[in-house]
Amino acid sequence: MTKAGKTKKIIKILNSKFGKPNCALNYKTDFELLVSVILSAQCTDVRVNMVTEKMFKVVNTPEQIMELPIKDLENLIRSTGFFRNKAKNIKMCSRELLEKYGGEVPSKMEELVALPGVGRKTANVVRGEIWGLSDGVTVDTHVKRLSNLIGLVREDNVEKIERELMKIVPKEMWIDFSHYLILQGRDVCIARRPKCGICEINHLCNHGRKIMRERVKES
Repeated sequence: MTKAGKTKKIIKILNSKFGKPNCALNYKTDFELLVSVILSAQCTDVRVNMVTEKMFKVVNTPEQIMELPIKDLENLIRSTGFFRNKAKNIKMCSRELLEKYGGEVPSKMEELVALPGVGRKTANVVRGEIWGLSDGVTVDTHVKRLSNLIGLVREDNVEKIERELMKIVPKEMWIDFSHYLILQGRDVCIARRPKCGICEINHLCNHGRKIMRERVKES
């Protein structure tokens, strides 16, 4: 079976399981989503949502961010980790949004990735969630781990992983495919204790098939 063929089967199975996937981050405005994705680096979505629930009651616009002292911003986001760097990026990003885009979040990839704290992954998430646009496949830690375990790629570099996935994932599924692997990673393919025995795609997964064969030998 080709990697493209395997990928289509995986998408079909996970679509049946999860339906139309939604973003796990809670937000009401484009700017809130952008800030949430910046905060999600090296942090769980659950933690980000806990932080932003309180944060957005205090500041939720570029203007308000610029008026808030940096130390107060750091304290609001402290539990997301790397809070000093994130606070600095959010401040700088807010300034550029106000100076260049009238406080609005731009939709073009090249404009987004030029913003402080916004890389290709963040830009892909924002474009896909807000405008349904995608220039590629969002590769977070779940997508990186599962795509390697399944055998779709053999790469550690996220940019190379994205390029490989773009070759085998149908373009119209680039956005949903990332969501599906993220959801499967949280539900079954947990990093420290993957539940290969009950995984719906274990027969299509290189690691899953290996684990199941070992269990058969032991029984």
